[in-house]
Amino acid sequence: MGDSIGHWEVDTLVVNTTNFTAKPALYGATENLHVVERFKKQQDGSLNYSFVVNDPTVWQTPWGGDYPWPKTNDKVYEYACHEGNYALGNIMRGARLLETEAPKVMSTQTSQLN
Repeated sequence: MGDSIGHWEVDTLVVNTTNFTAKPALYGATENLHVVERFKKQQDGSLNYSFVVNDPTVWQTPWGGDYPWPKTNDKVYEYACHEGNYALGNIMRGARLLETEAPKVMSTQTSQLN
């Protein structure tokens, strides 16, 4: 819920986000929030994600952290941004329920064929 602008610093993607709404998604923050994120590919193929959060009206000093993302050949899906789809949780619960019931249904259908 802010404006993000990215640029490259050599081999690191830097994303600055400012202009947040009066109630940003980060609990306790204000519209004065400024977030800087950095994405850098490591030699082993993993990705290092680091961030710094600054809101001088809330915190005395900026704070942040680092998170290593391991290399994978699998698809990676965004999990935080659901575009206002608040039903997504129930959709996923329904899908998991269907997955657990599928073996039972297949077993019943197979026994009926025999």
